[in-house]
Amino acid sequence: MNSHFFNVLPRPVLGLLLGSTLALSTLSVQAQLRCNEEERTAIEGKDALPGFGSADPRGQLLEMIDLALARSQQLGAANLLAQAARNDWEEAAAARLPVVQAQASTSGAGQQVRGVRQNQGQAQAGLNLSMPLWDAGRIAQTAAWRLQLAEAARQGLISSEQQLAAQVVSYSLDRGRLLLQAQVYRQYTKRMACLVDALESVVKADKGRASELTQAQKSQMTAELSMEQTRSDLRVVEVRLKRLVGDALPASASYASLLNQLPDLPGLQEAALQSSDVKQLEASSRAQERYASVVAAQSKPQVSLGMAANGTGTSTGTRAGEWSAGVTVTMPIYAPGLDASKLAAQRRADASKLQLQDAMTVRNFQLQELHLNAGAALERARRIVEILRASERLRSATMVQWQQMGRRSLFDVMGAESDYYSLRVAHISALSEVQQGVLNMWSLGPGVLAVLR
Repeated sequence: MNSHFFNVLPRPVLGLLLGSTLALSTLSVQAQLRCNEEERTAIEGKDALPGFGSADPRGQLLEMIDLALARSQQLGAANLLAQAARNDWEEAAAARLPVVQAQASTSGAGQQVRGVRQNQGQAQAGLNLSMPLWDAGRIAQTAAWRLQLAEAARQGLISSEQQLAAQVVSYSLDRGRLLLQAQVYRQYTKRMACLVDALESVVKADKGRASELTQAQKSQMTAELSMEQTRSDLRVVEVRLKRLVGDALPASASYASLLNQLPDLPGLQEAALQSSDVKQLEASSRAQERYASVVAAQSKPQVSLGMAANGTGTSTGTRAGEWSAGVTVTMPIYAPGLDASKLAAQRRADASKLQLQDAMTVRNFQLQELHLNAGAALERARRIVEILRASERLRSATMVQWQQMGRRSLFDVMGAESDYYSLRVAHISALSEVQQGVLNMWSLGPGVLAVLR
């Protein structure tokens, strides 16, 4: 309205119009003050959602990891398999030692001739000893093969522990992210509720602004829908976490200070070569080489020592004994398929080497990709912070201009509010992406347990 408009209006009408405008402005300012106070309370953490606690984040993660390691049946099975592989190696290593066997038997016989009965009992006892003298390294290579299989099983157990720990940390980080996002959406919902309350008061005095109330109610329902979707995702993540650590989940700590720094890529690539997954592949490759040597030794002569002693006694007092000792040489002359068996074992050994090299190459490029993505997410989070500051200034100015000066429409206000809270959610998501990327990088290297402990 310009000054000429006010000059041509009758005084009663002018007074009524100014009084109505003043009343609307007063209602809007009061609602705005209440919204600002509620938002200040939310930012200070006094209006946080249930689920956050004040526990030490590193200690809480380690506690949940230990609980998951103790509860995991899959890990228990891997531990038993590792112990069984160790027992197999002990059995193979004992094959070079002498084997002593004892045997005993007893029997009885009788006959009757013309009423005369004759009975006779007999007992026999024997002792056998055998041991290999020379086998072209077959026993030694078999023991070495079993030892490498046991080492591969042990490294597999360590790898399973690291993977389980990474799962616990990943789910915990997701839980913290969703709790933060739900809190932001809750603040957004309460902000829209304040605007709806203010507009309801305005519409009572000015029916022509009912469309603005409808728009604000729509934005409020959209915010409530986003909050409900976030809570639904949160429940899913908590179910996954409960499967690992049990139903008694502690209140989530604030994990913002963990896994938010990019590790040194060259050092991480070097550490990845010593990871349990790589060591498991190396042990499996060495096991295939030893097995190829075992198969090759089967075509060579084998020398073994054998000794036996036997004694016999009868019920009539007769005693007899004998002993024997000798060396046995076994020489394969014709064994169909042995050459094919040796060739197959050698090819498996060569294939395991290629698989190891491929796994190391893939891991190296995975680290590079994760490092680039995490770095990009970190830079994106920094830029979002700058945009967020500008967005905060814009929403405040837009609200003031809409309420007190009438220079902005409600659509401008809704757009500024939506942009501000969307940026807050985007900032949380970017930081979470950084943490998940760093977690995956450490998982490919020495493991997340090495970082937390």
